[in-house]
Amino acid sequence: MKRQLMAVLLSLCAGFAFAAVDVNKASATDLDSIKGIGPGTSAKIIEQRKSAPFKNWNDLIGRVSGIGEKRAAKLSHQGLTVNGEAYKPAGAPAPAKPKS
Repeated sequence: MKRQLMAVLLSLCAGFAFAAVDVNKASATDLDSIKGIGPGTSAKIIEQRKSAPFKNWNDLIGRVSGIGEKRAAKLSHQGLTVNGEAYKPAGAPAPAKPKS
């Protein structure tokens, strides 16, 4: 019983540790917590965000120097989102629709 309880608690903690960080809502500290973002990049993001929130990943890539498609994919994998959305490369296949 104790092992099961411990396993449940550990899985809950792991889920909280990988919580998504939205680029439009995150503080500099939150952005810095994403592996691959340091103080320089978080400052660029916050500066660009002052003029307008990022609409999508392409908007982020276009407005923040140093973030391209490869880096966007890595940052997304680390938990960064734009308006709650993970990065989807331009050539990626669309998700399959369920058959009716």
